[in-house]
This record gives sequence, C-alpha cells and structure tokens, in this order.
Amino acid sequence: MVIGVLSLELRIPGNRSLKGKRAVVSRIKARLRNRFNIAIAEVGDNDVWGRAVIGVSTVSTDTGHAHGILTGVVKLVDAMGTVEILDYSIDML
Repeated sequence: MVIGVLSLELRIPGNRSLKGKRAVVSRIKARLRNRFNIAIAEVGDNDVWGRAVIGVSTVSTDTGHAHGILTGVVKLVDAMGTVEILDYSIDML
C-alpha cells in the first residue's frame, strides 16, 4: 500500500475577505473531489485572505499511480486559473 501526500501552497489574487477565500477554496476542493478519488482539506493559512495551503492524499497499490494522480491534481489546479500555485510538494509514504 502506498499513500501519496500533496501539499499545495496557493495565492488567491484579488481576494478581499475570508468569505471570498472560502468560496474559492471550496470550489477547488469540490472540483478535485469530483475528478479524482482523493481526500482534500485546507490545512494552513486559515486566517490569511490571499493565501491557502491545501493538503491532498490518495491511497494506491502502485507508487507511479499515486504520483500520477497527485501530479494531475497540480495540473488541474494550475489550469483552473483562479489561483496561483506558489509551491507544492509530493511525498510517498
């Protein structure tokens, strides 16, 4: 069993409130859950309007498959265009 963990550090441009941030992050989380079989949560910068840290995890029997899913998550978030990816890291356990 392989557990893949992704940490995404995001910048939310033009955001002026925590309510606006929550709306953007919720849309991203819902879209990723619908597209991939993952667990996802906001795990950092909870009180910062213009930034968010999102944690994603997946479980697989193959390291390549888990890494592919997490790489796909990064690509989809980047393609959405609503946020800017500042940094990300992928770890396999």
